[in-house]
Amino acid sequence: MAYFDHAATTPMRQCAIDAWVEYSAQLNPGGQYRSGREASAVLAQAREDIAEALGADPVEVVFTGSGTEANNIAVRGLFRACANERIVASPIEHPAVLETVKSLAVTEGAKAQWLPVNTAGVVNDLGALDAPAAVAALMWANNETGAIQPVAQAVARAASAGTPLHVDAVQVVGKQPVDFHELGMTTLAASAHKFGGPRGMGILLARRSPAPAATLTGGGQERGLRPGTVDVASAVATAVALREAVAEMESERVREASLRDELVRGVLAAVPDARLTTTSPVLDSHAHFLFPGANGDALIMLLDARGIEASTGSACAAGVNRASHVLVAMGVPQVDAAGALRLSLGRTTTAHDVEKVVREIADVVERARVAGAL
Repeated sequence: MAYFDHAATTPMRQCAIDAWVEYSAQLNPGGQYRSGREASAVLAQAREDIAEALGADPVEVVFTGSGTEANNIAVRGLFRACANERIVASPIEHPAVLETVKSLAVTEGAKAQWLPVNTAGVVNDLGALDAPAAVAALMWANNETGAIQPVAQAVARAASAGTPLHVDAVQVVGKQPVDFHELGMTTLAASAHKFGGPRGMGILLARRSPAPAATLTGGGQERGLRPGTVDVASAVATAVALREAVAEMESERVREASLRDELVRGVLAAVPDARLTTTSPVLDSHAHFLFPGANGDALIMLLDARGIEASTGSACAAGVNRASHVLVAMGVPQVDAAGALRLSLGRTTTAHDVEKVVREIADVVERARVAGAL
């Protein structure tokens, strides 16, 4: 099987599996007795390791149940911590942010302003950040196209206006260097299973001030931002996976970029009217294509029948028969957007996998276009 959906989830690293098994017997880190203190010490070390890898202080590392939860806590919490009703965000955000902004508009009177996006899927006008807002949100790299956004510039513009900025870095952490303090954003979200950690574990980096208001109630765990008993084994597995991902980051970026370039050349040669959605700046792991006239669901099923696993876009929206909101924001015509295909690479991708896609893609697209014409 050739797996090309690493942007959705990547296989768990063996070091993370081993760490999870080793620490799976740990009990409640909130206990004051010996086993609780032992679990608390293990959790504290995991927090320190993650902080070191991401340029943060340990107290700024908040464990959550997912990247989606981390995004929700940050955006909702920062909005509720400020009397300003204004929110600034990009229309290409992951649903974890996009739907949160829309929900706040409906339930809490937030007034959303959207940052313009060009045809390459990159925010190209940050002017809306020059006026104060309760919170601004801009993803670091798009989960569908891989397009890298001008986060550093956004941080500077938002800071000048006194606006806290949240960054969804789910697609970036473990793939590109991250220094939370140097970059200067207020909050940052990551997800363990994107870099080989366990599913069901997210990371929220949150400054001490301005800090999100609590959006959940319960105990005081994780600075009160994510109350509930922390899964110590998953926290350790996350830290171990992140350390390994960071250690191999530079060599893996070079390797994946080379494979991605071969993939792009091969697909565009096999299907001459195909279009690569985003060329630069883009994650080394992403290749997002448009095959005009093709049916996206047919593309996925036909590839699957040939032993190739891929997606049309975000796994969180899989099975929804409508054009991607990302492509709509980019101005992509419906006939093109319907034939979208995301091929995302990771540490298990091989040259043989790339060759398999290139060998099969022309016939797959031809058949998917027949389905699209029905």
